[in-house]
Amino acid sequence: MKTLVCTQPGNFEYQTTKQPALTPGSAVIKIKRIGICGTDLHAFEGTQPYFNYPRVLGHELAGELVEFDNAPGFETGEQVTIIPYFNCGTCIACKSGKPNCCVNIKVCGVHIDGGMAEYLSVPSYSLVHSDGLSLDELALIEPLAIGAHGIKRAGVMPGEFVLVIGAGPIGLGTMEFARIAGGNVIAMDINDARLEFCRNKLKIDYTINALSANVLEQLSDITNGEMPTVVIDATGSRQAINNGFQYMAHGGRYVLIGLQKNEISLSHPEFHKREGTLMSSRNATRADFKHVMDAMKKKLVDPLTYITHRADFGGIKHKFPTWLNPETGVIKAMVSV
Repeated sequence: MKTLVCTQPGNFEYQTTKQPALTPGSAVIKIKRIGICGTDLHAFEGTQPYFNYPRVLGHELAGELVEFDNAPGFETGEQVTIIPYFNCGTCIACKSGKPNCCVNIKVCGVHIDGGMAEYLSVPSYSLVHSDGLSLDELALIEPLAIGAHGIKRAGVMPGEFVLVIGAGPIGLGTMEFARIAGGNVIAMDINDARLEFCRNKLKIDYTINALSANVLEQLSDITNGEMPTVVIDATGSRQAINNGFQYMAHGGRYVLIGLQKNEISLSHPEFHKREGTLMSSRNATRADFKHVMDAMKKKLVDPLTYITHRADFGGIKHKFPTWLNPETGVIKAMVSV
């Protein structure tokens, strides 16, 4: 089978490998769709934490179930997606119902080889039924679940002002599920085209360019002088994360979905006087996947809105570098295999 390997930052190579054989407790999927994630882009750039090369990227996946072992209720030939965070089941996090931050986690396409291939072997427990959703929709469940999990972590309540910093695919999904939770969403980014997308496609009422000279004043005006009670970073930018602390209301919560390699810094007195809460949000759970799928079926979210670019599997190597350029206007690139 054909596999696309990121051999080192900035370089892809197509390789021919053996189709994976069925092993106990596993399933083999014929890959049909690959969503391109910020993690994939950062890995290609060489800026993704916890990453080694060579690596087969790809974890936003949909495909056809070819064969499986120990997957009750599934049928050969059905369309599926996967929860791409393979957990041990025995560590403190897993025993506490948090397999998304398993001590021994292996994220498909990050810690182990992923789905930029014609076939992929995965643990059977990771399989998710299509439940009537299309291949494109299935491949977009995972990134939306990241945002849904962040909103669950934040405990967003109806009527709260929720500032989401970063209008990439993860940030957009976060905005959607903040809205579904009843929050008043404020979108912040440095890209005016992304902010326009928020206004026109997601119907976000409030948008702010983070490079504006009066960001704090704009936030104060929008929130009637109180500032957002929930701030969420979905950028993975150290500067953006550090700036986010000053945007919090007193008693507010700050959730970091975005990830970067270095330390973050804050004014302890400013954070302390707010009695602020700082949380990370990692990956997603099966409950988050179900929440996203329910929202899709109820038409509360239209994931196909995000797909702005498409490619076939043979064209990824040449098109992928262009997707890092903001001028191409990529929101979500979808690959057909």
